Amino acid sequence: MPSDYILIGADLVPTESNTELFIQGDAENLVGEGLKDILDRAAYRIFNLETPLTDMRKPIIKQGPNLIAPTATVKGYKAFGVDLLTLANNHIMDQDIQGLKSTVETLNKVGINHLGAGKDLVSAAVPFIFEFGGKKAGVYACAEHEFSIAGEDKPGANPFDPLWSLDHVAKLKGKTDFVIVLYHGGKEHYRYPSPDLQKICRRLVDKGADLVICQHSHCIGCEERYRKGIIVYGQGNFIFDDSSDECWQTSLLVKMDADLGVSYLPLVKTGNGVRLADEMSGQKILDGFRFRSEEIQKPGYIEMQYAQFADSFLDFYLRALSGKKSVWFRIFNRLSKGAYMKRYLQKTYGTASIVGIANYIDCEAHKELLSKAMKNGYERKTKWA
Repeated sequence: MPSDYILIGADLVPTESNTELFIQGDAENLVGEGLKDILDRAAYRIFNLETPLTDMRKPIIKQGPNLIAPTATVKGYKAFGVDLLTLANNHIMDQDIQGLKSTVETLNKVGINHLGAGKDLVSAAVPFIFEFGGKKAGVYACAEHEFSIAGEDKPGANPFDPLWSLDHVAKLKGKTDFVIVLYHGGKEHYRYPSPDLQKICRRLVDKGADLVICQHSHCIGCEERYRKGIIVYGQGNFIFDDSSDECWQTSLLVKMDADLGVSYLPLVKTGNGVRLADEMSGQKILDGFRFRSEEIQKPGYIEMQYAQFADSFLDFYLRALSGKKSVWFRIFNRLSKGAYMKRYLQKTYGTASIVGIANYIDCEAHKELLSKAMKNGYERKTKWA
């Protein structure tokens, strides 16, 4: 008898602590008996693969970690029934073009579908369509501009671009009965949408998306019911055993039924895997999710919360952007034709600091936060007495 629900999970990343479990296809230790049963009974299972699958290291220059997982870990995804993986994220190019090619080839060999990345912009933007409950379901995946984005003749992830992505969603809606958009963006460890992120997600709904899920934040956020669509601003990780941060300890599995009703299964990190939350923990997780979902309905709440969040990042961005300003520093930098500044930045903030600064300007989440933090600083000094 066909199942009547789809499951959508967040970040799926084998790490050093559980790589062997993935290689062995040990679903019981990775997800537990109860969660395994729910996964087995689903009509379709969708996750975000936030690492390249490759047996050769070729890390790109970037800010943050270069993730990698052996190709043999694909046995773990097969073990708990993954049907579709989105590759539209900020890590899929961590091991350069060969890493993406290896990932695609590995998934193709075992029959796991994928979307959201390709050899160029056109192939990366191709959506995925499948049958569910007698209907055609369309999935579209895109990512904010960080280190993995495809170009006209460059492999990588499908970028969110308001000049194209909104049209992609509208076109997909015309071919299907309902559309799911997986948007990889928003600020990490922030449980609310930024003002711009809310506008983007609402516009995706306007263009035909029935369900928009924002991944990448590594924490459970909140939900917005907008017109006929549902927007999830952050669902946490699925399996990503790489941090002791409180945000990483819980997550949500999104469940959509044949009538497009959406509900949530609370999960907790256990050892190097994940389990269904017990009744008390699950209720606490859902209560927090619902509380935040009610908060964002209040006029001005999103803007107020985001302004406070931006304040906490002002010093971080100023330090990353400014460098020293002494007279001798400027003299040495001018004599070296800028090389002194580059060496200073690399010594102070790491070898990828210049790449990191570019990321603060290119990435939508960083750019919005940087702009708000800076504006907060000078607007306080320009108010009427």
